[in-house]
Amino acid sequence: MLKRLTALAVLCGTVLVGCGQDKSAEQADAQPTAEKRKLTIATEAAYPPFNNTTPDGKIVGFDVDVIQAVCAEMNAECEIKAQDWDGLIPSLLANHYDAIIAGMSITKERQAQVDFSEPYFSNTIVWLAKNDGSFDPNNIKNLVLGSQRATTGAAYISEKYDGKDGNTVKLYDTYTNAYLDLKAGRNQAVMAEKVSASDWLKQADNQGFGLVGEEIDNNDHLGIAVRKGDTLKADIDAALAKVKESGKLAELEKLHFGN
Repeated sequence: MLKRLTALAVLCGTVLVGCGQDKSAEQADAQPTAEKRKLTIATEAAYPPFNNTTPDGKIVGFDVDVIQAVCAEMNAECEIKAQDWDGLIPSLLANHYDAIIAGMSITKERQAQVDFSEPYFSNTIVWLAKNDGSFDPNNIKNLVLGSQRATTGAAYISEKYDGKDGNTVKLYDTYTNAYLDLKAGRNQAVMAEKVSASDWLKQADNQGFGLVGEEIDNNDHLGIAVRKGDTLKADIDAALAKVKESGKLAELEKLHFGN
């Protein structure tokens, strides 16, 4: 009788253990996969070829492709939203966005408000004007000079030319509007990032204009902005390093800029 009871206990124990293992396996299989991190990224969406809006409302450009590559490395789901240039940093600080990628130069003034990633692109600035010789970058007097406000180009010409030798600096909300005034004769030259000016010149109806004079290296580097002290910066830097090392960043530069 004792043997029969012992055998029965062993059998029951085996069944219970087996059931327990099966149940654990089922529970493990039922575990939900980790959700992707969700981030909201702001861009100007009006600064081609870095960022722009298509006629059907899609946000495109070099910045968009770069941040999508970075987000893929972070296993994050990133939503890109358009924001007027002047409202980019204020909206970031108000927690409307997690980061900004908008062809934004890393400057001391901005670093007082936000943290930047490692640079993902370096700019030079150039004069865009009629290529008929009417604008001489070595003899700038009594002219209206344009640029987009709150850019390194605008800071450069404001400091060097505004109110000097009869010159007036006119700043615009976008480079596109500065270029339109150039075509209309309401300014005689625009100081812009080389990539932006070159992209504008590719358009068929902008013949008669060109890059005049030497390009200026003003130590202008573009970064992705986050709130000060945000650990997201470290994650972006790590992902950006991988995008660079893989050659993906160089591919995107060639795609958008033809470099």
